[in-house]
This record gives sequence, structure tokens and C-alpha cells, in this order.
Amino acid sequence: MSPKKPTGLSRIIKATGYSFAGFKAAWSHEAAFRQELTGLAVVIPLGLFLGQNGIERAVLISSPMIVIVTELLNSALEAVVDRTGLEHHPLAKRAKDMGSAAVFVSIAIVIIVWVLVLI
Repeated sequence: MSPKKPTGLSRIIKATGYSFAGFKAAWSHEAAFRQELTGLAVVIPLGLFLGQNGIERAVLISSPMIVIVTELLNSALEAVVDRTGLEHHPLAKRAKDMGSAAVFVSIAIVIIVWVLVLI
């Protein structure tokens, strides 16, 4: 029988701890995450300043956050692929390339959103 899983507030506290561990791991092991988080620190105040209303500010701020989400998922995918084996395999390359493409698309979304909102 498996151990009893936490519920309620205990589960929320544990999940929050896992999330912070994930942020710490991404910061420690992923240069791209550090660069994108630094960019986010710049564009959030800029989005607050340049947005004309609440909706524009929300879109200008949330679109770069999509890059962070995508980078975290890409980094997790890469870690799992690397865990299964370090030899070169076409499927591993495909998985990593698709994760990279997802980050690229999320960055393109930011550019499109910022251009459309600010022009």
C-alpha cells in the first residue's frame, strides 16, 4: 500500500515547495532560463509603463511570462531525455528540437503581441 498523499493545506504547501525547487533547479542549471528571467525583469516594468489600460498591461506582462513557462517545460523535457540516455538518438534530438521550437514560438508571440499593442 502506498503512503497516504497529503491533502488540503498540506498538499498546497508541499506543491509550493516542489515549485520553488523547480525554479531553483532551472536557475542553477539553465542559462537560457536565467537570461529569459532577466529579460522578464526588464519587460514587466516596461509593460506596466507602456500599457494604456489594464488589458494592455496584462497582455504586455503575461506574454513574456509564457516564455518562462515554455522554457521551464523545455528544460524539464531535456532533463528527462538526458536521463534516459546520453547517446545520440534521432528521437531524443527530435524531442529536444521540438522543445526548442516551442520556446522560439513563445518568443515570437511576445514580439507579435508587443508590436500589435504598441503600434
